[in-house]
Amino acid sequence: MKIGVIGAGVVGVSAALALAKRGHEVTVFDREGVAAGASRGNAGAFAFAEIIPLATPGVMRKAPFWLFDPNGPLTIPPAYMLRIAPWLFSFWQASLPGRYRAAVAAQSALMAHSAAALERLVAVHGLQDMLRREGQLQLYEGEKEFSRSLREWEERRGAGVDFTLLESRGAIAEIQPGVAERFTHGGFTPGWINVTDPALWVERLAEEFTRAGGRIERADIRAIAASPSEARITGPEGDWRFERVVLAAGAFSGRLSRQLGLRLPLETERGYNTTLPAGAFDLRTHVTFSGHGFVVSRIGGGIRVGGGVELGGLHLPPRMGRAEALLTKAAAFLPGLKTQGGTQWMGFRPSMPDSLPVISAAPHNPAVVLAFGHGHLGLTQSAGTAELVADIVENRPPAIDITPYRASRF
Repeated sequence: MKIGVIGAGVVGVSAALALAKRGHEVTVFDREGVAAGASRGNAGAFAFAEIIPLATPGVMRKAPFWLFDPNGPLTIPPAYMLRIAPWLFSFWQASLPGRYRAAVAAQSALMAHSAAALERLVAVHGLQDMLRREGQLQLYEGEKEFSRSLREWEERRGAGVDFTLLESRGAIAEIQPGVAERFTHGGFTPGWINVTDPALWVERLAEEFTRAGGRIERADIRAIAASPSEARITGPEGDWRFERVVLAAGAFSGRLSRQLGLRLPLETERGYNTTLPAGAFDLRTHVTFSGHGFVVSRIGGGIRVGGGVELGGLHLPPRMGRAEALLTKAAAFLPGLKTQGGTQWMGFRPSMPDSLPVISAAPHNPAVVLAFGHGHLGLTQSAGTAELVADIVENRPPAIDITPYRASRF
């Protein structure tokens, strides 16, 4: 088939590559080019162990405190509060016990599929040199915080995640020396994988895609329309018709999906980070500071400090003070960290209230396949999403049940 893919981030490029390898004629469109958005500046983690959604039971009791901590792990700018109210209602619904358990099960299935799909992708394209298999260390300040985490660790155990719980500073130091003494407990996930550099990863996949016959066009797609047999997309640069179109524009997918008659609760997690130069710290594993909502990871020869969730949409100006606050915390938590010479970044991550992506044909418009809403798990779930998208395009039974990810769930 002749197929168009809107979006040249990790999900769009991965889907395009999967379709090209199956023999389709594929063109990718992006207004800025390959890996220009959230796929460029993320923490570089294939976080297959992260099966717990943001909407956990009781989470809404914390909501009144979000506005009072602008640099906390989960915050909403006051100027955006009214606009996000409908999304927060859906978020609250997703936190109810039954919905939460269903989300954990659906996330676990997609993670297992994506982990296997990544290994297939790596083997076929010889990408082993781009992965770091160094595990992940999740840290807690004291017995109380650690005890509160145990339910989530049991959820991970039920999903088949291998981990070791650590209950002393000495056990932590064996895995990652140089951690502040305030962190007394932790959990180590040895199977955790990081990519050496997320931007280079997507660029390499794009090279494999063009080698397989695919094309990449710089174009700002502003309109989409579909009939049962084809889809038409339009931008200032031109007008194109395809037998199938894959919409994988991340946080920018809302405008085009609305043109298909969809009203999906797609929001934007604005992520902030600072990338420090080589020699900033002797980091031996991916480190997550659980109570503070940020991570420290190796990117190339440097160190990236970032994370947190700011639900602030696409149009408010960035608050780079969040990146600075995370770096200040990291310097206190890793006392040997050298914080000079860093580069700050902010990116838009597409977020659904139940933390599950949308992966399905568009309701009433089967010529359009939707693939967005992965939140901060786009890199993690990209290979698995690509295989599911290719199956949907070809009208084959997907490898896993995609009911939990259908757009019609909203």
